[in-house]
Amino acid sequence: MSTTTRRAPSVRLLVDFAAEHGVPAEVCLKRAGLSVARLAEVDPVVSSEQESAVIAALVAALGDRPGLGIAAGVRYHVTTHGIWGYALISSRTLRDAITLGLRYLDLSFSFCAITAHEEGSVMTLVVDPESVPEPVRRFVAERDLGIIGSLHRELVGPSARTRGAELAYPAPDAGHCQIIRRALGLAPRYDTGRYAYSFDMARIDDPLPLAEPHTAAMAEQQCRALLERRVVTGVSGQVRNLLLGNPTRPPTGDQVAASLFMTPRTLRRRLIEEGSSYRAILDDVRRGVAEQLLDETNLSVAEISERLGYAETAAFTHAFRRWTGAPPRAHRGQRVARGA
Repeated sequence: MSTTTRRAPSVRLLVDFAAEHGVPAEVCLKRAGLSVARLAEVDPVVSSEQESAVIAALVAALGDRPGLGIAAGVRYHVTTHGIWGYALISSRTLRDAITLGLRYLDLSFSFCAITAHEEGSVMTLVVDPESVPEPVRRFVAERDLGIIGSLHRELVGPSARTRGAELAYPAPDAGHCQIIRRALGLAPRYDTGRYAYSFDMARIDDPLPLAEPHTAAMAEQQCRALLERRVVTGVSGQVRNLLLGNPTRPPTGDQVAASLFMTPRTLRRRLIEEGSSYRAILDDVRRGVAEQLLDETNLSVAEISERLGYAETAAFTHAFRRWTGAPPRAHRGQRVARGA
């Protein structure tokens, strides 16, 4: 997976979770090159590769059992996520929190692509783990669903109501179904071909109980600064740099491979090993450039669409909604409302 630094609370939580299931900390940490003493430091950082290695060791020790990732995910609290979590809980509405959370998803502990979709009377967050290696794919997708559910309950409070959850695999035995239902607080739909969590559109614009506009603005500013400082290395970082060099006419996957002296097949394999893909990196680059142009210029949506290489404005609007959960004009409207 792409190498970035991240805070260690997630690894601590995973190690504690494994220990409760009879797996010693050393078993989880050895492959990652970490130690219990290192995790005990005041504010250690780890790489995304190290956290991925911890997850792989945990799954190898306990087996890829249904519901394991959900049971781990519901243990993550708003405070586990640091400034990203504070930005969410101080948001004005659940819609604002979702939009902000997706905008700065790279600051979360997720290894998956997460997108928001308005589907009739519900808003659905779809968790896509396809870029993650198969041995841990179900665990990381389930973990994200557990985290989303936990955050929803903490952000909204006792009135939190979920419209549903979906799991990509067939229903397991009754025992595992009961474990999953207890962890999620509802009975999910199985074998839907995707991992998803849905909210009621009728409640999504209700004020959050801990909303605080000044705190939200400060937290988002810190999120933005953290994201700008993150250092991405590996092949993913090289691909990102090439795409950033010409967002209007980005090189194709084959052209990127040639620039890096690789075959297209080797490039795809290397990116999969890093938990990424050409398409995912291109989307992330376009999203970042689009948000910057919307925030810092007066270019029209059509002009921004053209600068990002879209043949039609409608295609850009659809893509931006998929990335952030809101159309470009709504994003700019939120900036104006904040007085930015």
